[in-house]
Amino acid sequence: MCSNYRPVTSEQRLLTFFGVEYAKGDLPVIETWPLGLAPFIRLSAEGQEGGKPALLADDGQFGLHPHFATEVAYGRKTYNARSETVAKLASFRRAWARGQRCIIPAEGIFEPCYETGKAVRWLIQQPGGVPMGIAGIYETVPTPGGKALFSFAMLTVNAAGHPVFQRMHKPEDEKRMVVILRDEDYLPWLTASVADAPQFFRQYTGPLDAVAAPLPPRGRSAA
Repeated sequence: MCSNYRPVTSEQRLLTFFGVEYAKGDLPVIETWPLGLAPFIRLSAEGQEGGKPALLADDGQFGLHPHFATEVAYGRKTYNARSETVAKLASFRRAWARGQRCIIPAEGIFEPCYETGKAVRWLIQQPGGVPMGIAGIYETVPTPGGKALFSFAMLTVNAAGHPVFQRMHKPEDEKRMVVILRDEDYLPWLTASVADAPQFFRQYTGPLDAVAAPLPPRGRSAA
């Protein structure tokens, strides 16, 4: 399960690796936690460009905000969606049924490793600085000001036997990992029917680098 990651916020990197334009230009890479804002990629509702489905990069809240939630803080418990229950749970089933799937571009994600006997944050990323596209679902709800609020969740699968993700989390916990898409699956994931979309619920078998990346110590408060 991923609760902390580095989003892709470079206009050029989003265009180069995901083929999508990002109107906000280059933004600083800020580690994102639930309720933080970061880019996500979805299909355009307006149609196609050059005979191909058009893609959009929008900013959304990390932590899906279902239509029935009354507080933004609801997203603190909906940043990951289990592939086994995404079509059933009230928080996610409307977005899933509507085919509101997205790609979450990430420079890398963080997971806790307990191999030293205590939790140590590790950074997991693809070799060579290539960003990963994580499968997600998104929701949009109106705000009091009339502007749409986008939010998204990362999809996860069982990670038993995976060479990297089985090392993460407490020994007694179920091993989970986000659904990392292959490059060639980006568009098929977004355009597949709801019935066919679960074919992408699988462990990623490509190479991954993992290295300890502890959080910096918190500064002491003034006496």
